[in-house]
Amino acid sequence: MYLAFPPRSSWYLSVLALGALFALLSVGRPRARTGAWIGFTFGLGFFVPLLPWIGEYVGPLPWLALATVMAGYLALFGVIATITMRLPVPPVWFTLAWILVEAVRSSFPFGGFPWGRTAFSQVDGPLLPLASILGAPGLSGAVALFGAAGAWFVVIIAASLRTRAQTRDQIVPEPEAGRPDTVTWAAIAAVLTLVGPVSAILVTPDTIDRTVSTSTVNVAAIQGNVPRLGLDFNAQRRAVLDNHIAETKRLADDVQAGRAMAPDLVLWPENASDISPQINTDAAQAIEDTSVLIDAPILLGTLLYDHGGHPTNSVLVWDPHRGPTARYDKHIVQPFGEYLPWRSFFRLFSSYADMAGDFRPGTGPGAVDVDARGRTVRVGISTCWEVAFDRSARKAVRDGAEFLFVPTNNATFGRTNMTYQQLAMSQVRAVEHGRSVVVAATSGVSAIVGADGMIESKSGFFTPATLTSHLALRSDTTIATRLGGLPQTAAVVIAIAAFLFAITRRTRFSQRFPIRRMGTTSDREDSADTTSEEIDGIAR
Repeated sequence: MYLAFPPRSSWYLSVLALGALFALLSVGRPRARTGAWIGFTFGLGFFVPLLPWIGEYVGPLPWLALATVMAGYLALFGVIATITMRLPVPPVWFTLAWILVEAVRSSFPFGGFPWGRTAFSQVDGPLLPLASILGAPGLSGAVALFGAAGAWFVVIIAASLRTRAQTRDQIVPEPEAGRPDTVTWAAIAAVLTLVGPVSAILVTPDTIDRTVSTSTVNVAAIQGNVPRLGLDFNAQRRAVLDNHIAETKRLADDVQAGRAMAPDLVLWPENASDISPQINTDAAQAIEDTSVLIDAPILLGTLLYDHGGHPTNSVLVWDPHRGPTARYDKHIVQPFGEYLPWRSFFRLFSSYADMAGDFRPGTGPGAVDVDARGRTVRVGISTCWEVAFDRSARKAVRDGAEFLFVPTNNATFGRTNMTYQQLAMSQVRAVEHGRSVVVAATSGVSAIVGADGMIESKSGFFTPATLTSHLALRSDTTIATRLGGLPQTAAVVIAIAAFLFAITRRTRFSQRFPIRRMGTTSDREDSADTTSEEIDGIAR
């Protein structure tokens, strides 16, 4: 499962991994306790190698603690899936349980931790277009169904072949009237396996069409670089600001010399100016001069303060003629980074606890208006951490965003895979909402992503860079944008109802569901009437 995620991006390994997990949780009908251990082990094997960037500069304790907590959610999944998969057509319940647990860990506690959602492993895979229909949760579900149904098909065929070999010299009774035979169940499994891929093929042309638009804007994403990586990257805040000014001036020189087209707007990353232009006149003047030189508005990540004097992680729109005209304050602030929940408690475990900020979340629209050479362009913003959450990009598009801007600062995570994992989220958001996405990073990797999720250009690590593009502007919305969180909510409700129903059946009738063996001369009493029980009996 880990190898399916960037930078390796072997998307098919997610399908195989979840297929293997389905088999482990179904064949032999393990107890719920066994399912919990299987899920927990799977979780550790996935999250431990996925999240070492957490401890890049603070040591292994936060990394391993977070990985263990995330594995705990997979233990919960193991329990839910093990029980609900005793109902008919187990891949459906496996899929719904997977969506349920991903939804829970993406929202609880402290706002959740969506990192490692299955959807983010599919940026190079054929299932990606499905994000435009059912969003990231639906894409995760499609991968789970693909893997589980494929594994179920293999189990059915293997069980049938084994039974035929064992009963070759015996008289095999016909299936009871009204009960599906092995061929029927194999056909159902095959159909379920193909649902995701076929649906993605049908949706793909519409996804590609969104990369074309009659309205475009010429953007320039600036990666100015930082003096050094690490938690103290902003110790030289003026140097970071100067780097972005210098890179923008180089672009202005190229425009003047005819080597580059003049941008309609310029995008600086998160923390490009951690010297607040709100209170520092030198920083404000430097930004003003740069905006005038390039003759375009600059959207810059900076540090501002709310009315209570608390810092906000903000994007400021700086017009060359009117100065600051709009601001966006990050709505979803990062726990243990931008603020520390339970500060007195976590201070006991790490000396780095007090380095966490006291940022306050912003409110208001998720998009800002920018005057791009006489026409207004509506820019949606999801700052760094926010792009992992479904509601951030969705709100920006519903607020009228014509393209999405993801300012980010990954200098605190060094040269780790975190940047590539986060870039994959922007690719999924592009397809989910049919919008081009510009990622501007302080130290890399910056990128321009088309509405089909494909990367048009990107920068390297720890180097100054400028990315330019004629970006497609769109105002229409995808089905995923219009449906919002409804598909996920429906899946969660059905999964919970199925789990409770399965528990009721298990408690009411017996400690273990009766098992009926297909293709033998003697049948056990069968009151459960489920296919998974038949197949599991054969497998044993």
